[in-house]
Amino acid sequence: MAGGTTLDVYTGFDRMPIAGEWRAGGSGGSRADTDPYTGDVLTEIGLAGADDLDQAYRAARDAQPEWAARPARERSEVMAKAALILADRENELIEWLQREAGATRGRAAMELALVRAVTEKASEQADRVNVRTGTGSDIPDKENRVYRKAAGVVAVISPWNFPVQLSNRSVAPALALGNAVVLKPAGDTPVTGGLFLAKVYEEAGLPPGLLSVLIGKGSEIGDAIVEHEIPRVVSFTGSTPVGRSIAAKAGLKKLALELGGNGPLVVLDDADLDQAVAGALYGSYFHQGQVCMATNRIIVDASVHDAFVDRFVSAAAALRYGDPRGIGTQLGPVINAGQVDSIREKVSRAVEDGAELILGGDPTGPTGQVLPPQVLVGDNTVATAAEEVFGPVATIIKANDEEHALHLANDTEYGLSSGVYTRNEDRGLDFALRVQAGMTHVNDTTVNDDVHIAFGGEKASGLGRFGGDWVVDEFTTQHWISLQHQPREFQY
Repeated sequence: MAGGTTLDVYTGFDRMPIAGEWRAGGSGGSRADTDPYTGDVLTEIGLAGADDLDQAYRAARDAQPEWAARPARERSEVMAKAALILADRENELIEWLQREAGATRGRAAMELALVRAVTEKASEQADRVNVRTGTGSDIPDKENRVYRKAAGVVAVISPWNFPVQLSNRSVAPALALGNAVVLKPAGDTPVTGGLFLAKVYEEAGLPPGLLSVLIGKGSEIGDAIVEHEIPRVVSFTGSTPVGRSIAAKAGLKKLALELGGNGPLVVLDDADLDQAVAGALYGSYFHQGQVCMATNRIIVDASVHDAFVDRFVSAAAALRYGDPRGIGTQLGPVINAGQVDSIREKVSRAVEDGAELILGGDPTGPTGQVLPPQVLVGDNTVATAAEEVFGPVATIIKANDEEHALHLANDTEYGLSSGVYTRNEDRGLDFALRVQAGMTHVNDTTVNDDVHIAFGGEKASGLGRFGGDWVVDEFTTQHWISLQHQPREFQY
């Protein structure tokens, strides 16, 4: 702990911060937050309803102008302190990620490194508002200015797979730039997806009302959080069908959507197979494959296909799965029983469609939610290749040559993340430029270290925004003001 002090662990996660007050929601219902490995109840939360949401938005609207008017230095200091608190409470938050999200310790630590990086970056971005830039004019004595201002109130809807990071990558910069935020985290990860972050920002000195976190049923607040008149920006990370629904219901609001993926990883005929296997293993099974940028399809040139399959299956079979708190565990549980059933149903349909399951196994663990690594060999049309699986499943597809591999890679409605392996960097770059995706990694097995600089992709995966400053454009507006200077009158 910083300064050698011991911090009291956060408590009170049976309540949520709504309009500046920690309390239960008023819907009358509740939800148990459970450990996906053991089934233990971690907390039970009284769910929020439409009235709670309305109160949160109105409090955010009332608190935001004063926050935006503060000197950038003050907002920056809150963000910087929040980053230090996250570092101090790393072990506490890692334990929550293990218990609530089924994350192994290594995966949890990686996520928290990203969270701290995003928060530190937000501290640096606080001065990107309430400033002007000048533009030229062809009219004599005329000056054009563009002022950047906070957008106002931002709605953030985040998923369960990387709950802290995928909430905070919008929450931190939005707050730093002078906005207020109403956050709806996923019901499977209410603490790591929102309530813990709210405690951090509260401890860091964020004024009340600027960050509300609502845990509630989609049927009660899912549409309302998007349709409400107050928010000016909606930031959503999740499935493509839900993203399309949000786009249809949001009206005249700015949208930041990162949606589903069906990531291809291409192994060309000159690839280093050991490197390619390591990258494919990481892409397919990191966090049980529950990553939007996961490798869903491994497309391998026919000349190295059989050798790759042998090495990949051997490596996948050696992965250790089980209790995410266990030393050496590489795969923990799938988030919930419904997701396990969905994954297994896709595998069954793929086999019915002609794919060969060459590595499998039934779910294990106290809740039956630990699914061993699955490997199939099939074509681009089988269910586990054509659809986003979001589980520990890899489908290997044989390509006739490089052009066929490119066709297979692009033959999907999605376009989020992709990868290619080749010993020739120029060839890899040329291939990458022809892939229809928001991001393509050439010979890279550490891509998750940099995902905080990207948001979205192409096609049904959302609109890509890249670089460390994409959030400035998302969470601010610009005001153009023209000044026609008047001739000065001289006094004698």
